Amino acid sequence: MAMDCCGRFGKVFLISINIIFLLLGIGLSITGILARINALPNEILPALDTVQVAGNNMADLFKNISILVAILGACVTLVAGLGLFGACCEVKCLLITYAILVLIFLVMKIAAIVVWFQLKDELNPSTKDKLLEVLQKNFIDDSLNSTSKISNAWNLVFLMLDCCGVNPVEGSTNDFDLTPWCTTNGTCHRTNAQIPRSCCNGVDETNFTKASRSCFFNVSNYHTQGCFERLQELIKTYSTPAIGILFTVVIIMLLAVVCAFVLCNQTGSKSNVV
Repeated sequence: MAMDCCGRFGKVFLISINIIFLLLGIGLSITGILARINALPNEILPALDTVQVAGNNMADLFKNISILVAILGACVTLVAGLGLFGACCEVKCLLITYAILVLIFLVMKIAAIVVWFQLKDELNPSTKDKLLEVLQKNFIDDSLNSTSKISNAWNLVFLMLDCCGVNPVEGSTNDFDLTPWCTTNGTCHRTNAQIPRSCCNGVDETNFTKASRSCFFNVSNYHTQGCFERLQELIKTYSTPAIGILFTVVIIMLLAVVCAFVLCNQTGSKSNVV
């Protein structure tokens, strides 16, 4: 049966968009796998294990998100392949299967948008208080090889995110005053340090122990931004484009479903081809 303009447009649209989604799915799978391996060093995870966000500790949350991205990428690749083959060969059963799967994905993406907004709301002052509690109970030294994995993790956070403490450090009185580092057996008193050396500007994991005394003693040339504020900033930076992309994908998926049904309706003798 000859196709009209709508049918021809639907076929071209499905082929084009599923080629893009096929590549996108492969990219998502690779990104998820790499994120699972490299997103957060294992040394940082202990600092996040005791902080709950939306009923899950932050370490598990980061791990699970990367796994979900990889699984989502694999599913997108599979569905895009179905749509591409179904559109090219005008196989009705594949087009119907494709449309149903896309509708399921559509519901999942809408749910993902809702969950994302919930997670953003969960990053509130109570989360900040939990982070501060973890810091003040466990920070024992400004090094990466102390007996506390959580303390080591905090130093890595300061170095990697260019932040210091949970709240912004505004002088010698700050979040570290009540940590074991300054109250009991830490080196805070022996070096007259007001902030950890890992908070200093211009240093990294290899040389932060040689940071200028003026930084940790006089509290100058350091990361003035608190890590909670820095985390909020990162989420805000990435959330807007992420939500924009999700909404765009939702619209494209709706068009794909419509085109699949239009093409199904106009597919004749090829509908039984496998």
